[in-house]
Amino acid sequence: MNPQAYADWSSQVLSRVESALDEWVPLEAPAGLGEAMRYGVLDGGKRLRALLVMAAAQAAGAEQTPAGQDAALRAACAVELIHAYSLVHDDMPCMDNDVLRRGKPTVHVQFGEARAMLAGDALQALAFEVLTPDVCPDDLVMRAPIQARLCRLLARSAGQAGMAGGQAIDLASIGMALDETALRDMHHRKTGALLRASVQMGAASAGIDESGPIWEAFSRYGDAMGLAFQVVDDILDATQPSDTLGKTAGKDADANKPTYVSLLGLAQARAEVDRLLLQAQDALSDSGLSPEHTQALAALADRIVHRDH
Repeated sequence: MNPQAYADWSSQVLSRVESALDEWVPLEAPAGLGEAMRYGVLDGGKRLRALLVMAAAQAAGAEQTPAGQDAALRAACAVELIHAYSLVHDDMPCMDNDVLRRGKPTVHVQFGEARAMLAGDALQALAFEVLTPDVCPDDLVMRAPIQARLCRLLARSAGQAGMAGGQAIDLASIGMALDETALRDMHHRKTGALLRASVQMGAASAGIDESGPIWEAFSRYGDAMGLAFQVVDDILDATQPSDTLGKTAGKDADANKPTYVSLLGLAQARAEVDRLLLQAQDALSDSGLSPEHTQALAALADRIVHRDH
């Protein structure tokens, strides 16, 4: 996919996702909660997880039916809601104590700690509400088995086996000298699990069987990209200023947290990113799908490893 084709595709996808989030994240939640929720999720971020859902769904054929399109869009929004909730909570003083996110004050700075905590809780719950709509036209009904699969994939990636577990390891590892195996496990959980689930949820939206070659290949792709994203994040945290990143630069080093850069050094960390990109490309080749079908996933892999913020 050439740069212009990718720009056109991603612009169209992001417009759909942003419009749906704007519709589904309520402003009218009580006591200013809706305002804090919308502040935490709308008009910001790369929407990488949503793009991965939609690219995988497109590759797997979900776009061929209205029901598949609806399932993919809801899955894309749900992963963004979970991601947003995790950032709201991670930025709080009891966690990473950060004051800048996506180039603006963090939610707890803007609205206070109590409302930020509740906003994160509400965004997490809303993700599963989005995946389980009440009533919609017959041609857009997401059948119960698909709903259940999407909820299961999302819950597992966000809970103790995934993101929450990884954050617990991260907080417990401050000042510790982790080896590469332990660091990889932490990142697979904290960052990688939700990125992997994004790809799997796209495939699930198309009804792809979990025992088949497409599912296995997409899972390998998601694993590689999930870890690559975090290694690149570690590199950027050590090399880019805050105004480029849109968040506080150098905070991991300041907090004495283990990173791929602190463990391996810049050169080896960059070599690890190249290795993971090759793994992702190999996985797409092994899926049995044509390069035309997987071109958006391939383009996303390239952008994940070559981004500058």
